[in-house]
Amino acid sequence: MKNEPKSRKIAVDRSEGFGERLLGVLLDRAHEMPPQLIAPLVAEEVAKIGGRDISILLQDYDQLLLAPLPGRGLTVGAAERIDDSPAGRAFLHAIPVEQPLSNGVRMFLPLLDGSDEVGVMAVTLDAVDDDDRRLLRRLAGLVADMLVTKNSYTDQFFRARRREQMSVAAEIQWSLLPPLTMVTPQVAVAGILEPAYDVAGDSFDYALNDGTVHMAVIDAMGHGLNAAVLATVAIGAYRHARRADIGLAELYAFMDMSIDEQFGPDQFVTAQMMRLNIATGRLQWVNAGHPAPLLLRDHQVIQRLESPGTLPVGFGGDQPRISEQMLRRGDRVLFFTDGLVEEHKTGGEQFGEERLIDFVESAGRVSHGVQEMVRALSHALMRERGGITTDDATLFLVEWRGGTADHLAKVET
Repeated sequence: MKNEPKSRKIAVDRSEGFGERLLGVLLDRAHEMPPQLIAPLVAEEVAKIGGRDISILLQDYDQLLLAPLPGRGLTVGAAERIDDSPAGRAFLHAIPVEQPLSNGVRMFLPLLDGSDEVGVMAVTLDAVDDDDRRLLRRLAGLVADMLVTKNSYTDQFFRARRREQMSVAAEIQWSLLPPLTMVTPQVAVAGILEPAYDVAGDSFDYALNDGTVHMAVIDAMGHGLNAAVLATVAIGAYRHARRADIGLAELYAFMDMSIDEQFGPDQFVTAQMMRLNIATGRLQWVNAGHPAPLLLRDHQVIQRLESPGTLPVGFGGDQPRISEQMLRRGDRVLFFTDGLVEEHKTGGEQFGEERLIDFVESAGRVSHGVQEMVRALSHALMRERGGITTDDATLFLVEWRGGTADHLAKVET
């Protein structure tokens, strides 16, 4: 009779170290923590490792500044510019940044919720070693999760991010958006809306379901609150159809029917609905009234992804035409709405796609991540247009990286 194999129990050290106790206090209390007490608790815990002058900086809606979050125990100073500050460098590159001071070291740690960047946590210590760096990096991750989790329970974080008055339409649009950035080993996406405080009909959405990333960019006709209501129905219909796991043709048909039944043929939404297989790089899309997306490879726009046109969503009954492109690893595809290229000064020429391509290639050469690129591109275009924005504009960038993410499901012992 064969001997039964004995189960092997791996001996691990279960004693609670200082770092675990510190993070554990936050984790144990997080589920019932009122939003206004996050700052005092973080300040108290960071002080236990000798930290002082703690600040939590959140990205403003224009993506120009990192605005200080007020709270008991936090240092509230002036907003930091993202483009030319240590805090901005930590934010843009998602890396800790250390700034030597006469009386210590100022640490800037990106607040990452998943791969979306919430902002930056700043703290000063007399000196920093590798244990401090590891603990503060993990603490920053936990703080980011708490901020995102509690965001739905309070207006405190919204108010900190807001640098000017926001229209009701923009309020609606921002409440619809997913995180502005998603980065995984296989795919990365990033989007931006302008004008941030007065956007009405533009929006975007995405979801990563198993091996497919689903994406959409929409532009509802009109301006103001009416456009925001139309966009809300369009995004709601898109999500409903996407979650039913139907094909692109059926998804378009459902959105088309929803808009037509609710608003009639006099109102419509231009849109692009896309699907990317993150294992193979197969991109499929329906273009219902948008400019052709741009395919970037090695920082160059190598192709406009022209495709047969499909009627905008809401006209009723069109047969959608599905286009397809196989991507190479590292390829990026930029989707955008017509407000980006049709802007012009009174009596002047439109901005145009050729000038857009020049800016896209310039931004690609100096930007590393997708978030950094769409942000740099949006701000450069805004400066070039002299700050004029008479229509909404959306940029949505997707990068296919390929490979797998299986290694993230394994824990080294």
